Amino acid sequence: MIADVDESLRTLLKREALTGTDVDVLFDAPTRDWGARRNTPTLDMYLYDIREDLKWRSYGTVDVKGPDGHTTGRREPPKYFKLSYLVTAWTQRPEDEHRLLSAVLLCLLKHPALPAEVLSGVLADQAATVRLSVALPPPDERSISEVWTALGGELKPSLDVACLTPIDVEGVTSVAALVREPPQLRFGNQVVRDEGGEDRPKRRRRRDAPGGDETGEPGRAPGGDEGGEPGRAPAARGTAIEEQVGVGRAGQPGRRYTFRTITGDVDR
Repeated sequence: MIADVDESLRTLLKREALTGTDVDVLFDAPTRDWGARRNTPTLDMYLYDIREDLKWRSYGTVDVKGPDGHTTGRREPPKYFKLSYLVTAWTQRPEDEHRLLSAVLLCLLKHPALPAEVLSGVLADQAATVRLSVALPPPDERSISEVWTALGGELKPSLDVACLTPIDVEGVTSVAALVREPPQLRFGNQVVRDEGGEDRPKRRRRRDAPGGDETGEPGRAPGGDEGGEPGRAPAARGTAIEEQVGVGRAGQPGRRYTFRTITGDVDR
């Protein structure tokens, strides 16, 4: 992730601040010995501090959506780290160094975040938003002069550039697949399938009523099949007979169920 931020910054500065120049963009520590070896114009971006920005920390989980908009997984929210760069220019003349720093300052002030087209590596894959800040006062617990003292070099004009970068800690945890079929219930050799809601009174057939069922429908005629239709031969062994039944009361949502009766023993 840090290397991707380095490369994204290099691409942005080469494209907008250093266009048409032969200035090198490096990320070395600007020590005294390193500076003495510079013989070409160089813009150095030394990463001197990495720390989490607790103001951006959040807890819980974040839903991961698929192309159809449904949730396919969950993950922890990313943690945000501030990468602080000490930007210095190295040329033979102080005026040229000031021009380089001015070009870098103007370039970064135009971009509150790294543009999507310069993102590289993981940053581009995740379409991450890397926020930029430049030349802000350093925090109270440190100063730029302390950084130069630690490097053992002489104080030079510099820009403090900070990149607020989201970093994913863990991968995505998959969730259960979306149910796309109605439920089915099995009672012995009878299958009950949910067909959706409907306002219909419950029909309940009484097999033992010689003249009909509770809804007033005629009973099964002798010689008829199990569906109650007279004059039809009994269903062949192993066939299924379906009957739709509505449940619920008038004025209240109900559901419609299909009862499938299997005659005989069938492998299902």
